[in-house]
Amino acid sequence: MDNLEYLQKMTGESDGKLLSLLLADAEDFVLSYTRRTKIPAELERTVRQLALIAYNRMGTEGESSRSEAGESYSFDDSPKQVYDTLNRYRLARVGGKAYENETQQDKGVSLEDGSHEEG
Repeated sequence: MDNLEYLQKMTGESDGKLLSLLLADAEDFVLSYTRRTKIPAELERTVRQLALIAYNRMGTEGESSRSEAGESYSFDDSPKQVYDTLNRYRLARVGGKAYENETQQDKGVSLEDGSHEEG
C-alpha cells in the first residue's frame, strides 16, 4: 500500500489531489528538517504521520487551543515522537554543508545508452 492509499484509508477522504498535496508538504518538511535529499525508507511512516496530522488540523491552522461546548482542546505543532524520529535521521552540518552517506543503491552508474551499471 502506498502513502496515498494509506491516507485515503485512514481519513476516508476521496480527494486524491488534496492528500497528494499534504504528502508532498510532509515530504518537503522531512527533507528540510533532516537536511537530506532523499527520504530514507525508515521515515516513510513519519511522512504519513505528518500528512495525517496536517489533514486533521485543517480548519484550525494558527490556533493553539479551542473551547467548545465545555470541552477544551489544545494543539501541538507535532507530537514529540515525530521529532524524536526525525532527530535520529537529521544530518549534522560540517563546514556549512550536510553530507549524506551513499547507499548501495546510490552507487550505480548510468551509462550514456541509458543502461545502468553497478559501481
